[in-house]
Formats: sequence, structure tokens, C-alpha cells
Amino acid sequence: MIRIENISKQLSHRILFIEASAALNRGEKIGLVGPNGAGKTSLFRMIIGYELPDEGQVSVDKGVSIGYFSQDVGEMSGRSAVAEVMDGAGPVSEVAAELRELEAAMVDPDRMDEMDAIIERYGEVQARYEELDGYALDGRAREVLAGLSFSEAMMDGDVGALSGGWKMRVALARILLMRPDVMLLDEPSNHLDLESLIWLEQFLKGYEGALLMTSHDREFMNRIVNKIIEIDAGQLNSYSGDYVFYEGQRALNEKHQQSQFERQQAMLAKEIKFIERFKARASHASQVQSRVKKLEKIDRVEPPKRRQVVAFEFQPAPRSGEDVVAVKNVSKRYGDKVIYDGFDFMVRRRERWCIMGINGAGKSTLLKLVAGDSKPDEGTVSIGASVKMGYFAQHAMDVLDGEMTIFEMLETTFPRAGQAPLRALAGCFGFSGDDIDKRVRVLSGGEKARLVMAIMLFDPPNLLVLDEPTNHLDLDTKEMLIKALSQFEGTMLFVSHDRHFLAALSNRVLEITPEGVFQYGGGYTEYVERTGHEAPGLRS
Repeated sequence: MIRIENISKQLSHRILFIEASAALNRGEKIGLVGPNGAGKTSLFRMIIGYELPDEGQVSVDKGVSIGYFSQDVGEMSGRSAVAEVMDGAGPVSEVAAELRELEAAMVDPDRMDEMDAIIERYGEVQARYEELDGYALDGRAREVLAGLSFSEAMMDGDVGALSGGWKMRVALARILLMRPDVMLLDEPSNHLDLESLIWLEQFLKGYEGALLMTSHDREFMNRIVNKIIEIDAGQLNSYSGDYVFYEGQRALNEKHQQSQFERQQAMLAKEIKFIERFKARASHASQVQSRVKKLEKIDRVEPPKRRQVVAFEFQPAPRSGEDVVAVKNVSKRYGDKVIYDGFDFMVRRRERWCIMGINGAGKSTLLKLVAGDSKPDEGTVSIGASVKMGYFAQHAMDVLDGEMTIFEMLETTFPRAGQAPLRALAGCFGFSGDDIDKRVRVLSGGEKARLVMAIMLFDPPNLLVLDEPTNHLDLDTKEMLIKALSQFEGTMLFVSHDRHFLAALSNRVLEITPEGVFQYGGGYTEYVERTGHEAPGLRS
């Protein structure tokens, strides 16, 4: 369906692709992977024709429809979310638009002399609309939006009043409703809560077209794809299998290549030693010459390319008391909506609580109450003895000084730390080389999140309160963070939609439901086994 043939592409001073080739065939569900800046978005844009390769070509079979979802959703306002989604449904939306025009014309007194032609055309368009199942379009649009956690009020309200994250869900819903022959999804899992993520996972599993997607959520990708295309040093390497298979195969390939490299290096060293030893002896001249020619003809094996992922290690945090957080008889309301009523909750040292609950259940509210960002209407939230808190929330990015560079921000926050440790810290969170001199105001949301996290973790707290800490982190940075937090000896209270993060780090689960709040000993994996669902309200 789509063929990428010997493409080369340079963007500014960066070479993205060098004579790279790959293919997307009918029915394939492919995960596109590679480090940040490798060229994943550029590849999408070349497939849909927004960009051209410098050399080579990208060809799409005639008649193949493509739906492309990106993080840049553009302006949306003046229509309901449902209308916005239906407008992107491909041919049926064009037919619907013509139907609306003809209906307006039929009641226009100025066009009475055209009425016979209008009515005849209306019959033709209506038949085409029925053929395309247009009368079910509103229902299907609402079904998709409901799967992405929209309420009826949000579906029918002005899309312009929605936040950026919800507008991205509308843009994603347009592509899902369209059901093109090929979907290109660039980070569709961003901005989704766990319930929406699991719904999308099921939708894409049942989708019969071809799929090419990127995602920073390895569990999400692993459950959907049956092939991986990796961008590595300008090449496109294909692996048949899911993401876990790809990880294992890549490790085996690197091990095999390293062995070949070491064997060849040993052989070359032996030959060179012989040449050096006997090159001055006439009696060995022919042997030396023969070996020199042999070395000139050998295809040299390159060592495997190493991905630079810097490990982050916590400095030992001061020990807290045994009782870290005590929530007693807390009530909290927003207008008429009751979030908590007489809620009791205790967090003890070294417990790692993940907070589960549907949208609006009060997950972030609980974290805000613990962090002191919000006050209970009744009851008390108290922090224990010797507790030093680190709180990560999305709004923390708004208080960064936009005029400072990344390094200046770190240096101002930690004036006694010295350059080397701060540069190492920046490198751990993906700011290497010249990146450290970027001004904060030009950073993306994901880069700002990484900077906030770096600042929070450098002088380690003994209580981490984390609200969606993995949003925007790429797979390698996320793995680094999970590894670092698994060695953290303090206490954690967190909300996340990343199931790999939840399973790797939690040892307690607090589930907030309309029926009440439930506590589970054991982490997320045990919670799934005991409840039979991966998120509240979703039965497996």
C-alpha cells in the first residue's frame, strides 16, 4: 500500500535518513520507534505529501485513503465536538454537507423556480447518504467520543471551549470515525486517561485497515502492533513481531554484531602483528604482501551503535517518620459535585500508592490536598514528621522562568552543585550538548516536564507526589525514570495512565469509585488479577 524507497532527508543540519527503505502492507499494524529527533514525524509528513524526501520516493497505491493524526490540531471553534468529528468522516461528511445545503435551498423562496431540480438532486444525494450509512453517523461519532471519555454535555458544547488536550481527542476521533484504509497516528496515547487508552486499544485491534503509529506507551503499543519499524542512524530497520519481540531481537542482533566485531578485531590484530614482524625480511616478502592484500579486501564489521541513555541515581533522601500522610474525615466539593465525604486514608513510609479512578473521580484532587495546593472543606490532611515532599503536577511547568536557559535554571536552583553534576543531571533527562543552552520559553511541553522533574529529583525528597509524571516522556527516558524510581527508598503517591509505570512501581492501590473508596494491598498487577479489570469501570 505504501512504499518508502531509498529515501534520504536532511532537516537543517541534521541528517534524518540515508537511502532508507520500508513498506506498509495491507492489514499490518506497525509501531514506528526511534529516539526523539530521529525523524518519526518527518516520515509521517513525507507519506502524506506535506514534505518531500531529498532523494528517493514515497509512493502510495492509487485510491488508498489515509487519515493522519498529529499533535498539531489547529484551531477549532464555533461548532459542537460531534459536528467537528462528523466533518472529518471522509466522503460521507461531504455528502452530509451537500444534504444540508439542499435542505436550506428547499425552503428558500428565492429558489422556487429551481425546486424540481433541487428535489431531484436531493433524492440522489439522500440515496448516496443512506448507502454510506450516513444516518448512523451521529450515533457513531458519539460512540467514539464516549470511548474517549467525553460526556454528552462536552459532545454538544462548543469545541472552542475545550482545553488543548480535549481538542486533541476531538482530532483523534475524526480519524477514528473516518476509518481510512491507512491510519497514521503520531502519539495518539498522549492526553488520554487510562479508560480512554484501553478503549482506543480495543478499537485499533478491531480496525481492519493498515496502521502506522508512534507511542511513548510501550504497553499500549505492544498490545496493538505486529511489526516494528525502527529509525536508527538514518536507516529503517523492520522487525516482525510486537514491541517486546523487537526489544529482544535488537538486543540479540547487537550481541551478535559485537561478537562478530570482536572476532574480526582479534583476527586483524593477529594479521597486523605478523606483517609488522616480518615486513623487513626478504624471505617472508610474498607472505607479507599476500596478507596486506587480504586485509585490504576485508569488509570491516562495525561495532553495534549504542543508544546513549544516561542512568539517573538518587542521592539518599533523609528518612521520614513512619506515618507520612494522614487524611482524616475529609470532605471536598466543587459546586454541587461531592468528591469526598468523610474520607480517611493513611500513607506509611515506603508505601507506593497508585490512585485509580474514572475521569472526575478525584485523583488529582487527592494529590492536591496532600501537596497543600487545595484545602479540604472539612477534615484534615496532615504531613508526618521529617517528611520532605516533591510534588510534580502539570501546572509546575508554568512557573519556570522562560528567559533562563536550562542550565541557568538548574544553576540558580542549585547554586552550590557545580557544573559537572548539573550537566550530568540535564543529560539524564534528555538535555545534552547544546540543548542545555536552550531558553525555557522555547521548550516543548514534554521538555518542560522533564526539566521540572530533574529539578525535583536532584535534591531528593522522601515523599514523591506525582500527577501523570510520564506524559510526553519518550520510551527511553521513561525506562530510565522507572529504573531510578524503583531504587527510590522513600514513599510515593501517584496518578498515571501508563500501565508499565503502574505495574513496575506500585505496591498499594487506592481505587476511587462512585460506590466508595477501596484500598488494595499489592500493586497494580495484583489489583488487575483481583478485580478483573485494568481500570475502574472497565471489565475484561
